[in-house]
Amino acid sequence: MMKNETLSKFKELFGEDGDIRCYFSPGRVNLIGEHTDYNGGHVFPCALTLGTYGVARKRQDRTIRFFSQNFPKAGVIETSLDDLAYNKEAGWTNYPKGVAWAFSEKGQPIDSGFDLVINGNIPNGSGLSSSASLEVLMGIILNDLFEKDFSMIDLACIGQFSENNFNGMNCGIMDQFAVAMGKKDCAIFLDTSDLSYEYASVKLPDAKIVITNSKVKHSLVDSAYNQRRSECETALKELQSVVSIQGLGDLTEEEFEAHKDAIKDPIRQLRAKHAVYENQRTIKAVAALKSNDIETFGQLMNASHVSLRDDYEVSCEEIDVLVDLAWNVPGVIGSRITGGGFGGCTVSIVKNDSIDSFIETVGEGYKQQTGHEAEFYVVEIGDGASKLA
Repeated sequence: MMKNETLSKFKELFGEDGDIRCYFSPGRVNLIGEHTDYNGGHVFPCALTLGTYGVARKRQDRTIRFFSQNFPKAGVIETSLDDLAYNKEAGWTNYPKGVAWAFSEKGQPIDSGFDLVINGNIPNGSGLSSSASLEVLMGIILNDLFEKDFSMIDLACIGQFSENNFNGMNCGIMDQFAVAMGKKDCAIFLDTSDLSYEYASVKLPDAKIVITNSKVKHSLVDSAYNQRRSECETALKELQSVVSIQGLGDLTEEEFEAHKDAIKDPIRQLRAKHAVYENQRTIKAVAALKSNDIETFGQLMNASHVSLRDDYEVSCEEIDVLVDLAWNVPGVIGSRITGGGFGGCTVSIVKNDSIDSFIETVGEGYKQQTGHEAEFYVVEIGDGASKLA
């Protein structure tokens, strides 16, 4: 449906002639392993069937024309291959522009312009990675239109490179990797220290993944994200003076406790503690899932939230309300904040026969306590980004 809408809009704006191609790139949710990806730890995300559709056609000149059905009032935004510079006023187009710039930085420049219409159903600011979805979408489009030979993992890395160096968001690799490498009914157990990964089935026999959107996003998210990363990098350097490690993900809980006094600042010590313990929680959670021990998986999700709230301090009042409400609903196996933090979404695993009461109880309680209306998505795990037939 959305593919056809996007294709129709493209033809209306840019004409029906030429080689018009359609693509899809998913959003993602991380089940456990938050803020571990830039600390050399493990993550466990999955791609969603929500995502971003793109329709594109190569041009003969150097002009690039963008249109988003999510921001129709902005109209067609025009730029050029000769003007691939970050511009705050360019809004969402900085993400695809950044990927085109990154292709050139990686030695595979684009030799002509293109027209692009996008249409997404990932709620903006929800923490379900609309930016990574758009970056990987742009990567597969450029790879296909201009016959480049980047692999899907290359495209994930290019998306991260462009977000770090073009858009100034110092994110890790998790979001782009999950979007590029997603697999239906599976989550990806990814070791971010070397990009080794395996798929683990998340076909839950009598439960579903429910995402709850708080409908709030605090402006702290980008600045605090970069600050947390900086705090962890400093803590790592302090630890490296007493123990030989490449990243915080190299440490067990016991090793961290033995050496933590090398970290001189108590706040940095808490940040590093989260990175170490969250990595170990993720390893344990995947082992529990493989053993069909979904109860232990849920307990580790809950512990993850407590750590993100208290040690890493990336939660917020609204998210804590959602999680506290979820923990008190019978049939909720686990619930936690997901994504960068300071708003966005929670992810919960809920038994099938409790989903209706979960939505009703959490929705009413959240409205009562915060004045905000939550949105709920009972999600399916889908495949990674691809060209559509």
